[in-house]
Amino acid sequence: MAVRVRQYSYVQQPVVPEQQQPSKKQNSHKKKKIITAKEKLIYIAFIVLVAVFAVSILHKQSSIQQTTMEIQQIESEIAKTEEKNADLKVQVSELSTYERIWEKAKALGLTLNEKNVKVVPGE
Repeated sequence: MAVRVRQYSYVQQPVVPEQQQPSKKQNSHKKKKIITAKEKLIYIAFIVLVAVFAVSILHKQSSIQQTTMEIQQIESEIAKTEEKNADLKVQVSELSTYERIWEKAKALGLTLNEKNVKVVPGE
C-alpha cells in the first residue's frame, strides 16, 4: 500500500509535442562568447608588440652579422699587412749586410778612411 501511495504522490507533467519544446540551438547561441572591442584591441596590440620585437631582434642580428663580417675582413687585412712587414724585414736584413754595403760603396768610388770611422754601439 505504501508503494501505491508513493506512485500517486508524484506529479506527472504533461507531455509537450516536439514543436513546442524550446530548441537547444537557441540556447547555444546565447552561451557563445562574444569578443568585446577592448579584447580585440588588446589582442591586436599584443600581436603588434610581438611583431615589433621580432623585427627588432632580426635587425639586431643582421647588424651583428654585418659587424662580424667587417671584423673578419679587417683581421684578414691585418694578417696580410703583417706578412708583408715580415717579408720587408727579411729584405732589409738581406740588403743591409756589410758585404753588400761595401760593394755598393766601392762601385760608387768610396774608400775606407780609418780616421773617419766611428764605432757606434749596436742594438
